[in-house]
Amino acid sequence: MTDALFALRPWQSPEVTSWGRLPMNAVDRREGAVSLDGRWRFQLLPAPEREPGPAWSWAELPGSWTFDAAEDPPQYTNVRMPWARFPPDSPPENPTGVYERDVEIPAEWAGRRIVLQVGAAESVLLVHVDGRPAGVSKDSHLAAEFDLSGLVRAGTKATVRLTVVKWSDASHIEDQDQWWLGGITRPVLLYATDPLHLADVTVRACHDGELRVDCRVRSAAGTATGALPAGWYVSGELDGLELCQDRAFDRLNAEDERVSDFLGEARLGTVVPGVRTWNAEAPELYDLTVRLHRADGTVADTSRHRVGFRDVEIRGRDLLVNGERVYIRGVNRHDFHPLTGRTVSYEDMRADLLTLKRFGFNAIRTSHYPGDPALYDLTDELGFYVVDEADIESHDHAHEIADDPRYLNAFVDRVSRMVLRDKNHPSVIVWSLGNESDYGANHDAAAGWLRRHDPTRPVQYEGAAKLDWGATDDASDIACPMYAPIEDCVAHALSGEQTRPLIQCEYSHAMGNSNGTLADTWAAIEATPGLQGGFIWEFWDHGILQRVNDGRPAGRGGAGLYENGVAGPGLRWAYGGDFGERIHDGAFIADGVVFPDRTPKPVMFEHREIAAPVRLSVEGEGTWRVLRVHNRQHFRDLSWLTAEWEFTAADGGTWTLPARLPDVPPGGSAVVDRPEVAGGAGEIWLTLRVTTAADEPWAPRGTEVCSPQVRWYAADEGEPVVGMEEDPGHIPPPETDPDGLLLHPLLASPPALSLWRAPTDNDVLGGMAERWRELGLDRMEREPVAVERKGATVRVRSRWSTGAGFVEHEQVFTALVDGRVFVEETAVLPEELTDVARVGTVFETVDGFDSLAWYGQGPWESYPDRAAGAPVGHHALPVDELFTPYLRPQESGGRHGVRHFTLSGGDHVLAVRLDGPRQVSVTRHRAADLAAVAHHDELVPRPGCVIHIDAAHRGLGTASCGPDTSPPYLVPPGVHRWSWTLRAL
Repeated sequence: MTDALFALRPWQSPEVTSWGRLPMNAVDRREGAVSLDGRWRFQLLPAPEREPGPAWSWAELPGSWTFDAAEDPPQYTNVRMPWARFPPDSPPENPTGVYERDVEIPAEWAGRRIVLQVGAAESVLLVHVDGRPAGVSKDSHLAAEFDLSGLVRAGTKATVRLTVVKWSDASHIEDQDQWWLGGITRPVLLYATDPLHLADVTVRACHDGELRVDCRVRSAAGTATGALPAGWYVSGELDGLELCQDRAFDRLNAEDERVSDFLGEARLGTVVPGVRTWNAEAPELYDLTVRLHRADGTVADTSRHRVGFRDVEIRGRDLLVNGERVYIRGVNRHDFHPLTGRTVSYEDMRADLLTLKRFGFNAIRTSHYPGDPALYDLTDELGFYVVDEADIESHDHAHEIADDPRYLNAFVDRVSRMVLRDKNHPSVIVWSLGNESDYGANHDAAAGWLRRHDPTRPVQYEGAAKLDWGATDDASDIACPMYAPIEDCVAHALSGEQTRPLIQCEYSHAMGNSNGTLADTWAAIEATPGLQGGFIWEFWDHGILQRVNDGRPAGRGGAGLYENGVAGPGLRWAYGGDFGERIHDGAFIADGVVFPDRTPKPVMFEHREIAAPVRLSVEGEGTWRVLRVHNRQHFRDLSWLTAEWEFTAADGGTWTLPARLPDVPPGGSAVVDRPEVAGGAGEIWLTLRVTTAADEPWAPRGTEVCSPQVRWYAADEGEPVVGMEEDPGHIPPPETDPDGLLLHPLLASPPALSLWRAPTDNDVLGGMAERWRELGLDRMEREPVAVERKGATVRVRSRWSTGAGFVEHEQVFTALVDGRVFVEETAVLPEELTDVARVGTVFETVDGFDSLAWYGQGPWESYPDRAAGAPVGHHALPVDELFTPYLRPQESGGRHGVRHFTLSGGDHVLAVRLDGPRQVSVTRHRAADLAAVAHHDELVPRPGCVIHIDAAHRGLGTASCGPDTSPPYLVPPGVHRWSWTLRAL
C-alpha cells in the first residue's frame, strides 16, 4: 500500500494524530443517518505495507477481528507492552485489518455535505473511497468523521475501505489494563447535512435556571457564494419555552476568498422559572432543540439535546453538586462484553447501569478512555456522576512519554476531543486527563487547554495529585489516589494540610473473592470531613467465553451458553494466557464486581447496604430502646420508598409487620414507633425491607433497595447454649478409630484441624499463599499423642506439623442422650505461626446431601471483613448454589456468623449447632481441589459435601492491588477454642 496515506506511515509517527479528520463537536447527527453496520468484506494482513489479495472473507461490524481470526487472538497485559519496543516504535509484525463494502449514496443527498463517521477503531484508521484517500485517525475510543462530499456522488455507489492498523506509536499511550484487540468496535454510519450547518453546540445550564446555548455555524466550501450566506439565524426551544438570541455574527470576513470554510457564532439564552435541577438521585432532564435557519426562515440544520440544570464546584476541600457535598459511590467501567469484546450494545449498556443503580452506585469513571456516546445519554437519564477520562495511559513507558514533545499533540488532541464531544452531558462532573502515565509537561498542556475551554468542571489526574495530596499548583483539582490505605486518607484529612477533595480514583480491588473491609472504609469516609468516596476497581470480570476444544473465542454465537456466572458445557471463561500468549498477566483481568455475564458477585450486596439511602439504628437500653430511621441521601426525601418490618428469631420464627417511613429530609433522621413484637427464644433481629414505592427509571415498583438490620434482643437474653443438657454418664462414648478419629455413619472423613484455604487472588498476589505453603499449612500431618476414654467422652490430643513447629490440637467427643455428639476443640498455634488462613474443623459427608438450611448471615456469601450486606436470618439453598464461581477457582462459598445449620437430602439429615456465630462453608470441593486447577471446567465436584467450621477465618482484604485486610481480621497465634454439636436424623 503506497498511496498518500500510507506514505505518512501514521502508525510510526506520534506527531501525526489525524489527517482529513473533521473537528470533534457535540451536534446530534443520529437523525437521518444511514447505518453501515453489518457484513463487510475483510482481509487480515500481517503488516500495513502488505497489499490485500483477491481472496476476501467476511466480518461483522462493529466487532474485533481478534474474536474471529486464529492468527491474531486476544492478548491481555496490565502494565507491560505486548512487545519489547520503546516509544514511538511499533513491531514490524503488525496485524492490519482491511474492511471494504459498497455503499449506496441516497439520491436525496444531492447538493448536501456527506460525512462518514467511524465510531472507534483500534488503533490507527485509514479511510479510502473508491481508492482515493479520505483521511487518517489515531485514537481507539473516539469517533472519527470524514467529509466525503468531494469523493462521492448522490444516487451512485461508492466503495469504502477502512484499514485498521493494530499497533502504532499510539499503542504506547493506550497501554491500559485490558485485552489488546483489533478492529472497529463502535458503529459506522453515513449522514448528510446542508452546506450551511451547525458546527458545534455548547450548552451551559446552571442550577439556578439560567441557560446559555452557544452555536458555531459553518458553510461548507462549494456553496453558491463561497461564503457564509447572509441572513442566517439560530432559534431554540426548551420544553416549549422559546429561547432568545443574544447575538450572532460572522467570525470571518465573508468576502475573503482565501477562506474555504467560513464560521459564524450565535448565542441563545433564557432563565427557566421554577427549574427542576439535575442530580444523580433525581436526574431531571429538559428537551432542547436548536435550529439553524436560512435567511428565508427555512431550517438548514437541527440538533437535539437533553439538558440537565446543575452546577459543579470545589469549595475548600469539598466537591459540590448544586451546592451540596455528595458522596461518590463509584465504580470504574470498561467497555466489555464476553462475546464481542469492546463492542457493547445500547441494551447491554442500559442493563449494566440498571444493575449498578440497583446496588447503590451513583458514579462511574470511564476507565481509561471515553465511553460510547450512548453511555452518557444513559447516565444523564438514569442519574450517575461521571468522571470522563481521556484515552491516555502509558503505563510501561510513563516516565519517558510524559515530557516527550513528540506526544504533546496526542495528549492535547485526546483530551480536547473528549471534552468537545461530551461537554453537554450533565452527568459529566469531572474531566480526567488519563491514567497511570506519570506526570509531565504534556499533562500540563492538556490541563491548560481544558481549564480555559471548560471552567465549569474540575479536572483530575492521579499522576499529578499523587506527588502531594495537599498541593494546589498541579494538573489536578482533586486528590485522587489509588488504593491508599484508609488510615492514610483519614490522617491527611485530619492533618490540617488538606487543600482539595480526596476521592480515590481506584480503591477496593475486586479480583476474585475480595473487597474486604469495604464497610470499614466507608465508615471512616462518612466519619471524616474531607473524604468523599471513590471508585471500586472495577465493574466486571473481563473473561472471554472460550471453546475448550479449540481454544478459540466463542464469538457472537455463544449467546445463552452461560448462566449465573458459570460458562456452559465445553466452554470456559478465558483470561490472560489462555490464548497461547507468551506475554500476559493472567487472571488480573478478572477483577470486577460482576461476572463476565453480568451476574452480580456477593460484594454487590455488601455495597448495596453500605450505600443504602435508608439506615436504621437502635438508641437507648432495655424498654427505653427506640428505633431511628436515617435518610442518607443528598437531595431526595423518603417518599419514593416503602417498607415493612421483618423479625427473625433464633428459634426459627420469622414474621413481618407493616412499616411507615417517616417524613425525613435529605441527611435527616427521625424516631419511629417501636413495632410490637412477641419475644422468642434467643436473639431477635429486626430488618427494615425497603422497596421502591412506584416504578423508577432504573427499577420497577417493589424492587428491594436495601435491608438495614439491627439486633433487637441479644443472644444472652435466652439463646440456648451448646452443650450437655443431660448427664450422659450411662451413654457409651462416640465411636472412634484407634488414633481417636471420630467415626460416624454420615461422615466420609472425620473432623480434622484446618489452617489453610485455597488461596484467593489476594492471598496469591499479597504473598500470603506462598508463605502458607512454605509453612506447609496445605499439607500438615497429624501425629496422635493420646486417646482417653471415660464414660461417654473420648478425649483426643494430637499434634500437627508445620514449618513453624507443632500445633497442639485437642478434641473432646461426648455422646448425648438423643444421639448427638458434642465436640469441643482447642488448637494452640505457636507464636511463630502468625496470620494463618483459618483455624477450624474440616470434615466430609457421605453422598446424598443436596440442600443446606442455616441460621446466620446470608443468603449470599460473606466473610469476616465483608459481611455488612448479609443479614442474619434463616436461609436455605441447594448445596451446588453455595459455591461462588470466581474465574480462577479459590476459597469461596463461606457464610459468616452461622449459629446452626442442617444438611438434608433423601433420607439423610445432618444438623450442626455451633457455640456462637462462626464462619462456615459447605461445598463440593476440597481446598486442594480448588488450588490445583486454573479454570472451573477442570473441577470435578465431589459427591459428598466438604464442610468447614472455623473458629477464626482470615479476612479477604484487597491485597491483589491495594491494602490487605485490617488487623482485627487477621488470625493470630495462641489458643483458639470452639465447640459444636453433631446430630444425625
